[in-house]
Amino acid sequence: MKKLKNILTSVLGGGSVALFFVIALEIMIMISPFAFFFYSVFNPVYKFIDQYALTRWLTGFFLPHMILPRTLFLKTVRISGSVFFIVGALTFIICALQVYMGKIFKWGVARAGLYKYIRHPQYLALALWGTGMAVLWPRFIVLASLSVMLILYYFLASDEEKRMLEQYGESYLSYMKITGMFLPRSIEKYFYLPRNLVPEYLVKFVAIPAAIIISVLGTGFMLRQITLNSLPFKSEYNITLISMLPEDDKLVRDTLDEIIRNRMEGQLAFVSDDKDYLGYLMPVDYIMQGMIANTDDDFHLYKQHHTVNMIADWVLHPFKHLRTPPSAMMAKMHHMDPSVARRHHCPIGINDPSLDHASCPYRRIILVEIDHNFRNHVAGKELMAFNAARVPSSLIDINTQTGEIINARELEKTTAWKDVPTPAI
Repeated sequence: MKKLKNILTSVLGGGSVALFFVIALEIMIMISPFAFFFYSVFNPVYKFIDQYALTRWLTGFFLPHMILPRTLFLKTVRISGSVFFIVGALTFIICALQVYMGKIFKWGVARAGLYKYIRHPQYLALALWGTGMAVLWPRFIVLASLSVMLILYYFLASDEEKRMLEQYGESYLSYMKITGMFLPRSIEKYFYLPRNLVPEYLVKFVAIPAAIIISVLGTGFMLRQITLNSLPFKSEYNITLISMLPEDDKLVRDTLDEIIRNRMEGQLAFVSDDKDYLGYLMPVDYIMQGMIANTDDDFHLYKQHHTVNMIADWVLHPFKHLRTPPSAMMAKMHHMDPSVARRHHCPIGINDPSLDHASCPYRRIILVEIDHNFRNHVAGKELMAFNAARVPSSLIDINTQTGEIINARELEKTTAWKDVPTPAI
């Protein structure tokens, strides 16, 4: 019976880790050629939970992913995600090697390295790794699965300690007295609840799991609010614009005025008076635009055949990767001058040798129609509400210096990933 329990515990723990990393590694999979194999399994789940108000928030995002963060705090959080991801992965590998080498050579209880200070550095490393993944792909469902994984880690660690006490007795008990479970004892002691006030079973089965869920998901909702408050929305009538890059913030007001003027003059007939629109202002070759709408095959990232390069940039260059268009990536791969390769993307269709790609005046606005249940028009961060559906509407290419609209067309109602829920921020 005990053997069966140990097998089930191992399977449950391993399964939770595997499920978390499959969900968290969605971003790596969705820019690979295997994207649609992944979504053939997981997209029905996302679509199901997206139907109900109680679960719709799980597919939402709590940090900027397509839009470059505007504040030092949010930039620090994003960089921390990459640091946690790398440090957690390396620490886990080192600790795993230490444990398995100890088993092979029969060194007994691991007490060197990080094990000198904490009893479960492998679980701590996986928690860091998972936290990094949650920042790198900030879907709420990743946070929810992270909280479940952390709770299972706690129970797995407790179960392991029971078995270690049975096997090593007083030796392991003395080790437990001088080390913390997941943090050094000098830090962990501040988290202990008085044993005479709260029964141990309530601490183990209620207080600790509840604290993990509340702290993990609560942090996510707090970060989402900070993110939405940091975004520089500009609104006029029923159109709200936001720029993807901080340096384009100064263009938003004038660009919005030009769109309104052209609309008043009878152009842009596809923009309806009784709908609300969120417009993303970006360079014409902005790499993330496929997540907003299906604009061109160049922005179907899973078709670009440089998945490894994109993943490396996403982890190691948190902000640079958003500024690197597909043409620049291809130029790098084929040893071409990236400025020449990018020229005809400024915007796509214009190939002017005198045009300086670094100061290109052209910008693209992708308008997304907001379907919501509010009685009146809404604007700003209200357009990002969980109960507001965002459907691709149209595309406008504009010369921000002259106000001339050189291209305007309606778009299909899906993104480059069809009907897969994608980031709004």
